Amino acid sequence: MTLTELRYIVALARERHFGRAAEKCHVSQPTLSVALRKFEQRYGVVLFERSSAEVRPTGVGEQVAGQAERVLEEAGKLKEIVEQGKDPLQGPLRLGVIYTVAPYLLPRLVPALHSLAPRMPLYLQENFTVNLAIQLRRGDLDAIVVALPFAEPGIVWRVVYEERFCVLLPNGHSLSQQTLISPDDVAAENLLLLGNGNCFRDQVVQACAQLSAPGGTNGSLEGSSLETIRYMVASGAGISVVPVSAAASWPSDERLLQVRQFRDPSPARQVVIAWRASFPRPRAIEVLRTAILQAPPPGVCAV
Repeated sequence: MTLTELRYIVALARERHFGRAAEKCHVSQPTLSVALRKFEQRYGVVLFERSSAEVRPTGVGEQVAGQAERVLEEAGKLKEIVEQGKDPLQGPLRLGVIYTVAPYLLPRLVPALHSLAPRMPLYLQENFTVNLAIQLRRGDLDAIVVALPFAEPGIVWRVVYEERFCVLLPNGHSLSQQTLISPDDVAAENLLLLGNGNCFRDQVVQACAQLSAPGGTNGSLEGSSLETIRYMVASGAGISVVPVSAAASWPSDERLLQVRQFRDPSPARQVVIAWRASFPRPRAIEVLRTAILQAPPPGVCAV
């Protein structure tokens, strides 16, 4: 049973006319007719009722034609996979991004990548680092964008940008009188943090020595996202530390919020692309990195 025979069966089932089916398959009518007759004789079935008026699939012919369509569709997918192997910038790239990066990176990354690789659409997923790492290892994702520290067996990474942290204050807060703020000042305040499991929470805690001590986060309020924390700060619930890309993306409204920088050395994070060392499309990773470097999130320094 060959794909050519299956194409003949599908064409005749659709057209119900030998001449039109042969034309669709770019062969002569006798070629198609003889091939189908041999197929029926080989398997001992009658696929089509033939008369001078029309050709009609039998019951088994309908089933065979339907299955043949599905086989031909899957065979076409194999061809697409092979073509992608020849051109690493053709076909989807499955990308995972952590929650505190995705909203500020993706609006710039998507158009930049599309201009560099228009035949490589992104299939995107937002999640925590630990979940993205699992999906990357088992092949559900091709690459992920996460923050250091990050180490996984068989996974390699490259830095794409470094991002400073800044302090988010409600309007009129006493710290807004300072141009630069120290981490100790932040730790002494009613601090709003992301929930457990978010790597940015851990980085903020590490940046503020007092928070790293046992019980240092006791009494801190939690928000489910940076956007939620932004509104909690605006309402006067406390202050927070956010990545500069988030602060630079939000509308400026000094009636409710103030943003201040840290004193040097400012807390910061390095954001990386990570992928499996065995991933067969390294050119796709390189183009992805180039797109991020060309259009990084607002306020960050590409590396």
